[in-house]
Amino acid sequence: FVEEPRHIEIQVLGDSQGNVIYLNERECSIQRRHQKVIEEAPSPFISDATRKAMGEQAVALAKAVKYQSAGTVEFVVGKDQSFYFLEMNTRLQVEHPVTECITGLDLVELMIRVAAGEPLPLKQSDVKRDGWAIECRINAEDPFRNFLPSTGRLTRFQPPKETMFSADTEHLYGVRVDTGVYDGGEIPMYYDSMIAKLIVHGRDRAHAIALMREALNGFVIRGVSSNIPFQAALLAHPKFVTGDFNTGFIAEHYAKGFHAEDVPHDDPNFLVALAAFMNRRYRARASGISGQLDGHGVKVGEKFVVVTLGPKGEHVHTPVSVSDFHGKTGCSAVQVGDNIYRICSTAQLGSVRIEGTVNDKPFTAQVERGAGKNPLALRVSHNGTQIEAMVLSPLGARLQKLMPYKAPPDLSKYLMSPMPGLLVEVAVKPGQQVQAGEKLAVIEAMKMENVLFASQDGVVGKISADKGESLAVDQVILEFA
Repeated sequence: FVEEPRHIEIQVLGDSQGNVIYLNERECSIQRRHQKVIEEAPSPFISDATRKAMGEQAVALAKAVKYQSAGTVEFVVGKDQSFYFLEMNTRLQVEHPVTECITGLDLVELMIRVAAGEPLPLKQSDVKRDGWAIECRINAEDPFRNFLPSTGRLTRFQPPKETMFSADTEHLYGVRVDTGVYDGGEIPMYYDSMIAKLIVHGRDRAHAIALMREALNGFVIRGVSSNIPFQAALLAHPKFVTGDFNTGFIAEHYAKGFHAEDVPHDDPNFLVALAAFMNRRYRARASGISGQLDGHGVKVGEKFVVVTLGPKGEHVHTPVSVSDFHGKTGCSAVQVGDNIYRICSTAQLGSVRIEGTVNDKPFTAQVERGAGKNPLALRVSHNGTQIEAMVLSPLGARLQKLMPYKAPPDLSKYLMSPMPGLLVEVAVKPGQQVQAGEKLAVIEAMKMENVLFASQDGVVGKISADKGESLAVDQVILEFA
């Protein structure tokens, strides 16, 4: 019995001359359904003595089988730092970039050289450990729908700027992106959900976490859902920040799934201020359009009300004032309550990613017009938190309160597809009596079969989709009588 188990693995490298070395460890305990979500190197948990003992045992195992090339020896490690062999992966692993970052070695190049018969160019004493590296697996899945796969066309795919390598310096702290998808490409249902790996290398663990949070802010993915909000929540979780976690971390802290309230923003008023700032920039551009009727042209204005949705779906009205400061282009002072946000950004209007400074501190966020359910709203995303904000004049806000409430349609009588996928089975027939929890249909997507169950008792009415049909999100499969 292993208490508070961690998944920690040792990277080894062997050549055809019998030389084997280990390249430190990787901490891979942040997992969901036994699939790694975040990996880092080194581990924030084990001691130098444990690291050495694990490395030497991994090397002994590789030598015993005359192993050549890169490989990974995986261990389960208890809270007392006792460790036990799990398996060896005789290949290059997804998370190998974090090892490359802290050692400065190119594992792919070394694998090719070893395969060509060359001896290892370094000894165990030459292996270094510089800084801290973290990798987030960016998956095409919807964390707010229990991580169901998400497929479709990437209408926008703009990774953050890579800063880890440059022509002048062999190695830098910064951001790296490994991916094979592209803007406008298709994410099909036939493959694994991982579409990119986001890697950062920092001076220490705190620096690496800060780099990763900013890089996630700048990762633009549209057309399919992604797990970026979930990654942002994990990175901000106090227990992750302190390194106090094990393989049961996600199951323990997100036992009931992942919800928007699981990503509390440390300064929600900043999102409101950013919406007001961008609205002012759009109004300033509109006021300069020629041909406007005298006396009826667009006025920029300074007093606004930002309307957002509260936790129960109610409208929250926040008065703000926006004014220029220091005569700078692209700079405004936004007052929200007692707080003043001096925001500067020269981001092009219409671009999703917004980079700038707030009160002289750099930030990266995402702002879009008409991207959500409300075509009049700005969708603002930062640090995993997202709001939809209508920025209205004081008169417009008063009138908005008088607008009638439109209740959403009752969809309880329909079984709809929660994801794009292939309908591989319809388990019921028209007229059949079903009970809550009974299997209704099976959808296959991204190497997984997803079973849909009845949420309540009822009688099946019409079957609207056939076995073998490719389904879109929210497409009706059947309806109840």
